[in-house]
Amino acid sequence: MPNQRIFVNLPVRDLTRAKVFWSGLGYVFDPQFTDENAACLVISDSIYVMLLTTEFFGNFAPGKEIVDASRAVEAIFALSAETREEVDALVDGALAAGATEPREPMDHGFMYQRSFDDLEGHQWEVVWMEPG
Repeated sequence: MPNQRIFVNLPVRDLTRAKVFWSGLGYVFDPQFTDENAACLVISDSIYVMLLTTEFFGNFAPGKEIVDASRAVEAIFALSAETREEVDALVDGALAAGATEPREPMDHGFMYQRSFDDLEGHQWEVVWMEPG
């Protein structure tokens, strides 16, 4: 399917704090889809993360419990990087902005990855793989 995009929806307890965190890592928000209930984090031309206040998020999953990402994992979000240095720069920036690193870096030679838990506890992987 050509030109598909993905919009990942994540609940956040403090939308302002989440926006400051991601902006500090160099990401921008699409103002067309950003208001007091939601912020559209632009990862790339085809990947967006909708940061939704917990209350607003609940409207999209009526009757279901919302996972507290600081205590449970429902998904791990992986982002590619073009170099090993880019992996380190993004994770180090996240750590400096208040994220935590849940495990040691994994270096397989052809693949290098590090993880961070954002301010809400959502787990992110940043991965570089050798071309070819």
